[in-house]
Amino acid sequence: MKLKEVQELKIKPVAELEKLLKESREKLRVLRFDLVAGKVKDVAELRSVKRNIGRIQTFLNQEKK
Repeated sequence: MKLKEVQELKIKPVAELEKLLKESREKLRVLRFDLVAGKVKDVAELRSVKRNIGRIQTFLNQEKK
C-alpha cells in the first residue's frame, strides 16, 4: 500500500473504514480457501491483505479514542 493510499485511509469516516474492513476480511477468507485449493499464484497478496486489515483496525481504534 502506497503512502498516499494510507493517508487517504486516515481521512475516511468510520462507517467507510468498517465497510473496508469487512470487505478485506472477506477477501482474506477467499484467498485462504484458494490457497488450500492451490489456486493462488501470488502468496504475497495474503500478507498484503492482512497488513491492510491491521491498518484499517488501527485507524478505527484511533477514531474511537
